[in-house]
This record gives sequence, structure tokens and C-alpha cells, in this order.
Amino acid sequence: MATQESTGEYINDSAITTRVKAAILNDASLKSAEIDAETDKGRVQLSGFVSARAAINEAVAVTRTVFGVSFRE
Repeated sequence: MATQESTGEYINDSAITTRVKAAILNDASLKSAEIDAETDKGRVQLSGFVSARAAINEAVAVTRTVFGVSFRE
């Protein structure tokens, strides 16, 4: 089992991270939130600070709409 990302996976993950961050910044209700995103093999991890639980739910909902993001139900 490979433990390192291939160059293609790294590029894809970087592109997903960029799209997620842009989507969060473009969401009016999240603009003031301090949310960071990291991607590993299409799976995104969000971290940071928000003012309310609703902002967490909104950040997750926005992230799920981004092309390339994979998630578990």
C-alpha cells in the first residue's frame, strides 16, 4: 500500500483545496469565518473558527458541492 501521494494526486488535491476555499469565501454567511481546508485523496478536512454551529453546517454543505470532493455518509 502506497503511503505517499503521486504527483497527479497532489495536483488534484491542491485543486480541490483551492476550489473549496474559494467556495467558502464566496458564501456570504461564511466570509467572516476563519476556515481552512486540507485535502488528501479527495477527502477534505475543514478546520478553524466559526461563530455558530450553523456556520459549521454551512461550511460542510458548501464543501460537498465542490467538484472532486469525496465524502462518507
